Amino acid sequence: MAKLYFKFGAMGSSKSAQALITKFNYEELGMKVWLIKPSTDTRDGAEMIRSRIGLEAKAEVITPGHSIREKYKNAGKHDVIISDESQFFTPEQIDELRYLVDFEDIPVLCFGLRTDFLTNFFPGSRRLMELADSLTEIKTLCSCGRKATVNARIDEKGRIVTKGEQVFLGGNDSYRAMCHKCWMEKQKEQEIQAGEK
Repeated sequence: MAKLYFKFGAMGSSKSAQALITKFNYEELGMKVWLIKPSTDTRDGAEMIRSRIGLEAKAEVITPGHSIREKYKNAGKHDVIISDESQFFTPEQIDELRYLVDFEDIPVLCFGLRTDFLTNFFPGSRRLMELADSLTEIKTLCSCGRKATVNARIDEKGRIVTKGEQVFLGGNDSYRAMCHKCWMEKQKEQEIQAGEK
């Protein structure tokens, strides 16, 4: 029986690597994988999914206006769907993935972030949290050794950013995985420094 899976973690938790390893494992068993990603993610090129450890694969790009059900119909029958950066899908597209699980009996594995740089849900992630049969946290560490849960946005001077658009593409130069305590302490430290100037 097919399921909808959401495997989420903070920046740097190897989500893309795990998505690509999962793809490899299915293909090694002779199964056909439909690898997809939202058009919002252009860091590694429009059609590429690339991990920090060097794994990469070409994926079908889904824009916010695309119907995933229609795209799947045009892509032909597959044994599994794997998506990376799933937080950028619209809630309606997540509903369509749920439909494919329920009525096409195809497993769907979604990898992505749960929350943004202000610890708010991405719309796609919220819908996945509501609909997924299986929720798995992919853990990573803060520099203090605690579990990282915050995707702290960092400016060019290394300061925590607390205002801005929800979506800002960047890697290790723009984001740092932190525990909530360190994230809050860093903000307080910045406020004190700003007050002393």
